[in-house]
Amino acid sequence: MVLVAATVGLRPDIGAATEKAMFWAKLAYPIALAALALWTCERLARPTGAARGRFGWVAAPVLALAALAAWQLSRAPPETRMLLLMGHSARICPWLILAFSIPPLAGLAWAVRGLAPTRLRLAGAAVGLAAGGAGAAAYAFHCDEMAAPFLIVWYTLGIAAVGVLGWLAGPRLLRW
Repeated sequence: MVLVAATVGLRPDIGAATEKAMFWAKLAYPIALAALALWTCERLARPTGAARGRFGWVAAPVLALAALAAWQLSRAPPETRMLLLMGHSARICPWLILAFSIPPLAGLAWAVRGLAPTRLRLAGAAVGLAAGGAGAAAYAFHCDEMAAPFLIVWYTLGIAAVGVLGWLAGPRLLRW
């Protein structure tokens, strides 16, 4: 949050935005992903830890938001659907989420490494998804996009990019 506030700033209408249900849904989505990824990571962070079934739960918030996005698109006039999907910040949204996820990624990698994981790629992916969720939640206080179709595509893309980064870097970052 401090990095978001110091670099891009909070959205000017934050007070009014917090009165809208969609603001809280936008915030709940990455927080739920982060929490479920941390829950998965807790198991993978220990030797012989298996996350059997836990990774599947990460799909629940994605499916819920995808259903909301489909509902919003189905009710929108055809000429506004592309705006709901692209908003005005689609080009920078995933990149900013990735950037704001680097501090939590570093902190979580350091913490998980100390717990001696053995499935380094899976643990790295869980660390990355948790960090991506945290970064997206912080970025949500700057972003003024509120449409579920935008969020399901661009927020998910940014969070998934951090998950892939964690998966790729897991063997290097998490080796003990």
